[in-house]
Amino acid sequence: MTDVESFIRNLISQAIRSTAEDEGLAVPDGMEVIIERPRRENQGDYATNVAMLLSRHWGMKPRDVAAKIVSHIDNGDYVDKVEIAGPGFINFFLSDAWMANLIKEILRKGNDYGKADVGKGKKAQVEFVSANPTGPLHIGHGRGAVVGDVTASVLSFAGWYVEREYYINDAGLQMKMLGKSVQSRYFEILGRSEEAPFPEDGYKGDYIYEIAQEIIDREGDKFLRVPLDESLEYFKDFAVKVILDGIKQDLEDFRVRFDVWFSEKSLYERGLIEEMVNFLKQRGLAYEKDGAIWYRSTQFGDEKDRVLIRSTGEPTYFASDVAYHKDKFDRGFDLVIDVWGADHHGYVPRMKAAVQALGKSPDALQILLIQFVSLIKDGKMVPMSTRSGQFVTLREIMDEVGVDAMRYFFLMRKCDSHLDFDIDLAKSASTDNPVYYVQYASARIHSIFKEAASRGIDLADPEKVDFSVLVTEEEKALVKCLARFPEEILKAANELAPHIIVYYVYDLAKAFHSFYNAHRVLGEERPLTDARLLLVRAVQIVLLNVLQLLKINAPEAM
Repeated sequence: MTDVESFIRNLISQAIRSTAEDEGLAVPDGMEVIIERPRRENQGDYATNVAMLLSRHWGMKPRDVAAKIVSHIDNGDYVDKVEIAGPGFINFFLSDAWMANLIKEILRKGNDYGKADVGKGKKAQVEFVSANPTGPLHIGHGRGAVVGDVTASVLSFAGWYVEREYYINDAGLQMKMLGKSVQSRYFEILGRSEEAPFPEDGYKGDYIYEIAQEIIDREGDKFLRVPLDESLEYFKDFAVKVILDGIKQDLEDFRVRFDVWFSEKSLYERGLIEEMVNFLKQRGLAYEKDGAIWYRSTQFGDEKDRVLIRSTGEPTYFASDVAYHKDKFDRGFDLVIDVWGADHHGYVPRMKAAVQALGKSPDALQILLIQFVSLIKDGKMVPMSTRSGQFVTLREIMDEVGVDAMRYFFLMRKCDSHLDFDIDLAKSASTDNPVYYVQYASARIHSIFKEAASRGIDLADPEKVDFSVLVTEEEKALVKCLARFPEEILKAANELAPHIIVYYVYDLAKAFHSFYNAHRVLGEERPLTDARLLLVRAVQIVLLNVLQLLKINAPEAM
């Protein structure tokens, strides 16, 4: 029994059914038993307001309903007592036996503690980062990378079969503009800038000069004698490869790995856009007008129909997106998750409508929006502008503050909330730094076991240890925090909210530090030392499970 919420919920549900049967009453269809943690310690470990909800249906006073329900609750080994409070709340107080059972359960399950089967092996795809290969990744991409990566990890931990995918935008006008930008810098470096003027909307970063110089190092000045139109393809392809290789290396070093790198060009090469248009035509959802092909998006609540194929025969970006998402579902994914920048929020309803047109539920597509990241250094905002080419790259921040701090900080707020990233705080070796605070718990635990080994103290057999000696407020708070882990995983998976896991691991570290500062583990009577060592081992297991989901190191020393 690890999911204590499920255990309590089942007790209540059984008692409701028994009460209804005895009283000749009906349980309302779809009634959900909601339990929560009371804010005050004297109100128990869990509480429910179900009696107040049922009172309206059963025509009884809430406290009378609560009394009847409580009379049918079998406390068993894990509930010490059940009380009725206020207008009809039912409060549950957990027993020492429950604490002992939970610790033993964690020790027995190890890396599997907290895993769920809510996904039941269904297929989910998380597509994230997907930055255009027109320049290096910046910190905004980094936040999206961590959100997508940890979302995928949480879903996998919760029983989904998950694939991570990067969509390479390697087709269209942006690629041509990239090629022209590099081509122009190539001519500029060789002193012939007037022959290839820099495009007005070209990419201005220093990396464009670096790519042009690399071409000169490889090919010399031979492209000075080749017509611009003929050499443009080479400049474009070379630049895309260099930039994409850099993106892949940055992500690898950021501990983000993809199962699939999907090329936008393949949509054209495999005829998937034409296939999508024909599919919509067969369903009466696409039509021709003024030489173009339109999608009947107004049928799904859009303000106007959208063009799929222009009168020139060129597909729109929207057509590519619809074809790409059709391909995702054709590959058998039950759930498709896109991680987008917050500036795409207006595109969400249109994309969900398109998925509906493809014959899928709009809920089969979930979109996580990544809000902007502001960098703070020396108490001041760091100016950034992608338009001018002056932006802070992911690599720069990785090199300065480290991967652990970046991954943690990027998840400290809900992804659609603005994030201030304080570089100085992220680098500080103090408990004010939340990632340091969490990792310090890992180091302290390691020091306990190292000291125990030096004294010749081994972990006892959990089945032979008396856990009833764990009676202090800090010990009980720590066990309750351990019990929350499966619940937090389910919540994070169901809500696609990886920040929940970061909130939880901070709470766990805080509960452990409070215990560590208040009590000795070693040097007590052996029964208490044995129980506390196993409690600490349970904390270590859960801490490691969380940090592995976050792909953050668990150091042995700080």
